[in-house]
Amino acid sequence: QVQLVESGGGLVQPGGSLRLSCAASGSISSINAMGWYRQAPGQQREQVAVIGSGGSTNYGDSVKGRFTISRDNAKNTVYLQMNSLKPEDTAVYYCNAPSVVGTMGRRYFGVWGQGTLVTVSS
Repeated sequence: QVQLVESGGGLVQPGGSLRLSCAASGSISSINAMGWYRQAPGQQREQVAVIGSGGSTNYGDSVKGRFTISRDNAKNTVYLQMNSLKPEDTAVYYCNAPSVVGTMGRRYFGVWGQGTLVTVSS
């Protein structure tokens, strides 16, 4: 009914850049905030960046100044531009939409994508 699909992950060298995309599909009327989270093996899932419906942003301390979150509401897509990548950025990155309103008025809470793997290594 409502689905988030991440793409753009892969292998990149330290100091390199990568751009992740997350496209929402289905019968969608509106999406409030959207965010990126990541989880490394054996670690807790952590918030990377969040963007509100009006474009306000919030970043985790470890990625401030290096990552940029943006969105295209017409395409129901959120992006994460990742620059100056470090080995410690290696993780599975997940897209999240806390609240989605469908075209028939149904509300969907806590929608997650399947994740995309980012590996930063020489």
